[in-house]
Amino acid sequence: MPRYKLTIEYNGAPYVGWQRQTNGISVQEAIETALKALCGQDIAIRGAGRTDAGVHASGQVAHADLPKDWRGDLLREALNAHLRPNPVAILSAEPVPAAFDARFSAVRRRYLYRIVNRRAPLTFEAGQAWLVKRKLDAQAMHKAAQLLLGRHDFSTFRASECQAESPVRTLERLDIVRTGEEIHIHAAARSFLHTQVRSMVGSLENVGSGKWRPMDVLAALEACDRRRCGPLAPPEGLYLAGVDYEDQTSAIADTKRP
Repeated sequence: MPRYKLTIEYNGAPYVGWQRQTNGISVQEAIETALKALCGQDIAIRGAGRTDAGVHASGQVAHADLPKDWRGDLLREALNAHLRPNPVAILSAEPVPAAFDARFSAVRRRYLYRIVNRRAPLTFEAGQAWLVKRKLDAQAMHKAAQLLLGRHDFSTFRASECQAESPVRTLERLDIVRTGEEIHIHAAARSFLHTQVRSMVGSLENVGSGKWRPMDVLAALEACDRRRCGPLAPPEGLYLAGVDYEDQTSAIADTKRP
C-alpha cells in the first residue's frame, strides 16, 4: 500500500484534541472519516504530535497508507472536499517511502504560542490567542526563557498525567519576540512533554508581569516539582507550527498563519 505524508492545518477549538477519544470528535477522527468516504474503507493515520483540546496547528504532519496510488494534488483536493465543513485543511499530500513515520521519523517539532497583550477584548482573534491585559516585559521573558535551553529534567513543566517514560528533554529554542500588541513565543525540540510548552509559557508570563524574576524560572526548573510551575497557559494560544525530518525541513513558517 502506498504511503502518503499529509501536512495539515486546523482550528482546534471544536475538537477534543488530535487523538481519537471517546468523549468527542478529534482531528484524527475527522480526517479518518474523510479518508473512509474517499477510499471506501477504514484507514488509520498517525500524527507527529498529539495536540490537546483547543490547540491549533499550522503544520501538523501525519501519514496514511492508502489502497491505491494518488497524485498528491488530487489527493489533497479530494480530502479537503470530504473534510468540509470541518475547520481542517490538508495543505499538501505527497508520496513517501514505506519507512517514513510521521511521529518517529521526526527530528524536531516547532510550536508557536501567541499572546495578545492589550486591555481591549479580542474580536477577530478570539479563541486564537491568549489575551493578557497587564503589560508584559517581553525582553525579561526572553531572558528567562534562555535559562531553560538545553537538556534538563523538565518535571516542573510536565503534566501529572504525562505518559512519557522520562521527563528529560532537550529544548533547542525558546525565543520571545514582541510585535506591536502581540508576543510570539517560538519553541523547538525533538519532542516535548505533555503541556510542557503551555507550562513554560505560564511561568514566563509571571516574569513578564513582574511576579517572578528570571532566576525564579531557573529555580522552578531545578526544583523538578510540578508545584513550582506557574499557571498553565490556555490552549487557544498554542499552535503546532511545523515538524522537521532528516531529509527535509518543513516549509511551514513560525507565523500565526500559513
